[in-house]
Amino acid sequence: HFYKPKTLKLARSPKVIVKTSKAAQGPKEFDVIRFPLTTESAMKKIEDNNTLVFIVNITANKRQIKEAVKALYDITAIRVNALIRPD
Repeated sequence: HFYKPKTLKLARSPKVIVKTSKAAQGPKEFDVIRFPLTTESAMKKIEDNNTLVFIVNITANKRQIKEAVKALYDITAIRVNALIRPD
């Protein structure tokens, strides 16, 4: 029967510190929402459905998007629909 021998396990001593101050603060409103989308289909949604369309950060979740819209535009979002685009 084979067994794995016990070997020396050294503690890590990294050469570069990976943590940054931005990650410790968390995402801000301008980091979450990148820009509003102004294509023809987006303008049609605004006029017909009273819906705003934004391009947001890929890592932002719906709760963060809702809070960012409230902070930047002083409106309360009833619902957030998210779509990951290929571009």
